[in-house]
Amino acid sequence: MTLRNAVMATLLEGEASGYDLAKGFNASVANFWTATPQQLYRELDRMEREGLVTARVIRQDRRPDKRLFSLTDAGHDALRAYIADPIGRPTAIRDGLLVRVQCADIGELAAVQADIADRMEWARAKLTRYERLRERLLQGRTEDQYLTEAERVGPYLTLLRGISFEEENIRWGETALRVLAARAA
Repeated sequence: MTLRNAVMATLLEGEASGYDLAKGFNASVANFWTATPQQLYRELDRMEREGLVTARVIRQDRRPDKRLFSLTDAGHDALRAYIADPIGRPTAIRDGLLVRVQCADIGELAAVQADIADRMEWARAKLTRYERLRERLLQGRTEDQYLTEAERVGPYLTLLRGISFEEENIRWGETALRVLAARAA
């Protein structure tokens, strides 16, 4: 998947400035795709040149002018073509922590344990953000109500995947810490 597709998927929510898009990008697709604001702005400029998005300029007195981006018909067509093509193999895990855990038996268990504990804290913080986002999406409805009534269910389904991913990171971390503690004893 390219950054372009993730940006277009985010713009399905509606018109957004680059700043709002970067903020919203972190809230809406961060559980499966990350990018810096600079990468987003560069991609938006390319997409505008290619006719996938259009920008509307809002004049501001005390700040630089703001550009609000929205998908064009060509952008919607590009997204449809993207989802129609087979996705291929799932991406492989590339995680430096797992390389360190792989080497844990040669020593420095305390450092590896600290890294695992840090990862678990990171996962807990992400879970907290994801749960807040879930509550905002549900707006007091049950999950079943949301899934039958909402205009779009894709954002909720990807959020569920992010939640389960972080829950599994925590479960794995607990197991790994328990095993390493027993080995150290």
